[in-house]
Amino acid sequence: MSFELTSPAFKPGGRIPEKFTCDGDDIAPPLIWRDPPAKTQSFALIMDDPDAPRGTWVHWLLFNLPAGSHELPEAAALPPGTQVGHNGWGRSLYGGPCPPSGTHRYVFTLYALDTLLNLSSSTDKSQLLRAMEPHILAEAKLMGGYSRR
Repeated sequence: MSFELTSPAFKPGGRIPEKFTCDGDDIAPPLIWRDPPAKTQSFALIMDDPDAPRGTWVHWLLFNLPAGSHELPEAAALPPGTQVGHNGWGRSLYGGPCPPSGTHRYVFTLYALDTLLNLSSSTDKSQLLRAMEPHILAEAKLMGGYSRR
């Protein structure tokens, strides 16, 4: 088995349901992962949109998810100890898909880390990537698409 990230809300490469977007309730979709490396001490999650007009846009940034966690339920009731970093809007929360035009891809990347990270809640994606780079044991990706009606 390999480290894997899935969602009961949509299939890999499938359409993200409107409920999880700016056109719906704008709540985080449920995520499930399995088979992380044995030495995992924490997880980090980045959700971003590589198709944004001005370059990749960060929708959600989590770190220090406990090693014993294996899912995030719908609307993201976060496990104790989990920290939320700044998304592209400069806020520490989930911001759902809301493409200005066309269909965009939204990539959820879950990182298994060999440590907890000593970062603040104002951490952005570049700071998180720098801090976790020497600690990444494995990563799992899930991509979904969305276009506005």
